[in-house]
Amino acid sequence: MATSYAPRSGLGAVSFSIPTPVWLIGTTLLALLVLYFVGIDQGAVSIFGSDMHVHEFVHDGRHFLGFPCH
Repeated sequence: MATSYAPRSGLGAVSFSIPTPVWLIGTTLLALLVLYFVGIDQGAVSIFGSDMHVHEFVHDGRHFLGFPCH
């Protein structure tokens, strides 16, 4: 039976742990930002002047979530 050999990398695994409260706060803030972006926007976050691409991109999602439009 043949055995395979995989040389070990010189780089070790990086242990990066974020506490649970930080994850919860970050996720909540991101969710509120997305909710504002989808629900409250009436062209307010348009990048190119009177361009309504962002508004039209989330238009159906606004109706699905029950936000009035126009």
